[in-house]
Amino acid sequence: MTHHPRGIDAHASIADIRARSRSTSFSDGTEAVKPSGLAEWRPILKQLNITTREMRAVETRARLAGVPFQVELLASGVVDEAELFRGLAAHLGLPFVAHLRPESLFMREEQGLGELRRQGGVRKAVAVDETGRTVLLIAPDRLDIGAMVRYLRNHRRIAGHMRVVPPSVLRQAVQRRVRTNLSRVAVNGLFDTMPEFSARFVLNAWQGIVLGASSVALAVCVALAPLTSLFVLHIILSVFFLGCVALRLAVSRNVRKREAPTLLRAMKTEEMPVYTVLVALYKEADVVPDLLVALGRIVWPRSKLEIKLVCESDDRETLAAIRAQQLRSYIEVIEVPPQGPRTKPKALSYALPMTTGELLVLYDAEDRPHPFQLVEAWQRFRASGNDLACVQAPLEIANRRESWIAGMFGFEYSALFNGILPWLADRNLVLPLGGTSNHFRRAVLENVGGWDPYNVTEDADLGLRLARLGYRTGTIASPTYEDAPTTAKVWLPQRTRWFKGWAQTWLVHMRDIRQLLRDLGHAPFYVSQILTAGMLISALAYAVFVATVCGLVAYILAGHIPSFPHFGLLLLDTINIVFGHGAFLALGWWTLPRTERRGLWKLTLLTPVYWMLLSAAAWRAIWQLYRCPHTWEKTPHRPSRTRKEKLRGNTTVGPALTAP
Repeated sequence: MTHHPRGIDAHASIADIRARSRSTSFSDGTEAVKPSGLAEWRPILKQLNITTREMRAVETRARLAGVPFQVELLASGVVDEAELFRGLAAHLGLPFVAHLRPESLFMREEQGLGELRRQGGVRKAVAVDETGRTVLLIAPDRLDIGAMVRYLRNHRRIAGHMRVVPPSVLRQAVQRRVRTNLSRVAVNGLFDTMPEFSARFVLNAWQGIVLGASSVALAVCVALAPLTSLFVLHIILSVFFLGCVALRLAVSRNVRKREAPTLLRAMKTEEMPVYTVLVALYKEADVVPDLLVALGRIVWPRSKLEIKLVCESDDRETLAAIRAQQLRSYIEVIEVPPQGPRTKPKALSYALPMTTGELLVLYDAEDRPHPFQLVEAWQRFRASGNDLACVQAPLEIANRRESWIAGMFGFEYSALFNGILPWLADRNLVLPLGGTSNHFRRAVLENVGGWDPYNVTEDADLGLRLARLGYRTGTIASPTYEDAPTTAKVWLPQRTRWFKGWAQTWLVHMRDIRQLLRDLGHAPFYVSQILTAGMLISALAYAVFVATVCGLVAYILAGHIPSFPHFGLLLLDTINIVFGHGAFLALGWWTLPRTERRGLWKLTLLTPVYWMLLSAAAWRAIWQLYRCPHTWEKTPHRPSRTRKEKLRGNTTVGPALTAP
C-alpha cells in the first residue's frame, strides 16, 4: 500500500470517506434510489453523439431484459465505457480518472475479493491520488443521476474528494490488488478445505505400500513361474478390458432408440439469469478472432452475460491478440499469475471467485458452441431439481475428413458424447465430464471445491466428485463444434495427459474404498472403476495382448509345439482384441449420423493402428505420472479450416450480437 504523506489529517479523511461511502447510497434521504432511465441519461448521450434511435433501442431491450438502462447501455456496445463515464463525470462536475495504480487503493484483500464477486462490479473504493490526496473512486453500475446530483450538492466536502472511474479500470486495479490471495486460493483452496479430493500427492501411504509390494510380488512370480504368472496377469487385465467392452455393448443396445430432438420453449428475457462463460487460453493467439466470433453468436441477453477470457499473465502473444480486438463491456480479460502448477484447472480456479453468474459454462479456445446451447442448458436446469449440478453438451468434431487420426478421433467422440454419456446420465451413474461445454450451477461448483489445480483431467475428477457429494449430472443436445488433432505428434501428448489424469482421478478417489462405495452405491461404484482405471488399464493391456498374440503365432509358425497355457493365452487375447474392436466399431457406428457412416471399412482397418497409439499414450502417461505428475502438455490449436454447414445455418441470424 502506498504511504500517505499527509499524516493524521489524511488518515482521518480516509476514515471519514470510508464511513460516508458505506453509509450512503448517494441519495438525499428523502426518496429511494432508483436507477435512471433514458430521460436522465439523454443529455449525456447526446453529448456523445448517440442517436435517439439507438437510445430507444437500448431502452426497449432494457425493459425486456428487466435490467436498468445503464446496464443495457454498456452491454449494447453503442457507446465506449471510458467515453460514457468521462461524459458522466463532466455531467456531475467531478474529475475523471482514466488510469489507476493498484497500489494506490486502500483495501483489504478480503474486501477486494468480496467486491469482485459483486454482481455489477466494484462500485467504489478509497485510494490516494498522485498528489497524495485521499479520494473516493466511484464506478456506479445502476446510478440514479438525480439523486447523485442532490447528494453532491448537499455533501460538498465529500464531493471534493470524489472521482469517477470506468468500472473496468477499477475492477482491474482491485484484481491486481488481491492477486496474491486469489493465487493462494486457486492453488491451495481444494487441498485446504477437502484434502481427500486433492491430487496434490499422487499416492497416499497405503497406496504406496500396496504398489511397492505388488511390484515386488510380480517380479518374484515372473522369476519363479513365468508362464503361470503371465497367464494370471492376462486374466486380471482381461477383467478390466472386457468390462469396457461390456459397457460399450450395453450402450450400443440402447443407442439405437434415438430420442426426439429437444424443443426449446419460448423465453421471457426478464426471467433469464446472469450466465458466466469461462474460456481458458494459453498460447492461443491464432484462434482469438475465431473464438470471439463464436462467442458473439451465443444467444443470450448481453446485459445478463459475462465472458471471462482467462490467460496466463506471461502469455504476451495471446493477451496482445485479445487486446487488439474491440471487446464489449461484458468481456473481461483475467490474467493468472504464474504461481503453482501451470494447469488449466488452476487458471479456472483463479477466475472462479470473480464470477457472478447463477449459471456458468466452460469452453476451450477452439470451441464453436451452438448459439442456443445456453438457452437449452438454462431450461434444463429450470425443469430439474436443485440436485442437477451440471449438464454436459456434446462435442462434435468438425474436421473428421482432414486426416485419418482426426477421423478416428471424431468416431471416438461420437461414441462418447452421443452414446456413453447420455446412457450414463439416464441411469444416474457417474458421468466423466468432457473438458469443455460443461454447464454448472455456480453455487454448487463452489460448494464442491471447484476444479483441482493438480489434476490434469479436472473434468473427469469433478464429475466423480459431484456424484460422491450427492449431485446429478445430465446431458443436453445442442453441440459444441471443435477440431481434432490432425497429426500423431499433436494427438499423443493430449491423449497422454488424459490417461495421466484418469490415473490421478482413480488414485484420489480410491484412497478410501469403503467411503467411495458408500458415497456412490454399488452400480455407480463399479461403473466408475470402468471409466477411470478400466479405460487406462485397457489401453495398457492392448499392447500386451497384441504382443502376446504375435509372439505365440511366431512361436507356432517356427514349428514349436504349444502347451495348454500357450493355447489359453492365444485364445484369451484373441477374444479380447476381436471383441474390443467389435464393440468400439459398433458403438461408434450407431452413434454417428447416417450421413457420416460411409467408409466404415477404413475405420475397421485403422482401428488396430489407432489402438496401438492409445496404448503408447497410456504407457507414456504411466511414466509421466512417476516423473512429472502435474505437468500439463499443451495441445496447440490453429484457426479452423472446416466449419459445419449445420453450424453456419444456425448462426446466420442477423441479431446474433443482441439479446434474443
